[in-house]
Amino acid sequence: MTREKLGKEAIVAALTDLEGWSLAADGASIKRTFTFRNFSEAFAFMTRVALAAEKMDHHPDWSNVYKTVDVTLNTHDAGGVTALDIELAKKMNRFVG
Repeated sequence: MTREKLGKEAIVAALTDLEGWSLAADGASIKRTFTFRNFSEAFAFMTRVALAAEKMDHHPDWSNVYKTVDVTLNTHDAGGVTALDIELAKKMNRFVG
């Protein structure tokens, strides 16, 4: 998977297949808020994502408060969104069904 920064059109096109995700105001990242039934479900989701992210060597910027997980994805060394971010977002969506 490439770490080449995607153009805005490519990001917008990819977002059409990524339910719940949007382009951040800065235009250099994508974001989504996941809400679960409780803290345990939120933590289980984060654990699954952490394992997948480690395998990809690509890690999210995220925060968790009780049952809510806020995620921002970008590729720091590319200075924006890359195919890695899109792939990790797809995995996250699959984890929540």
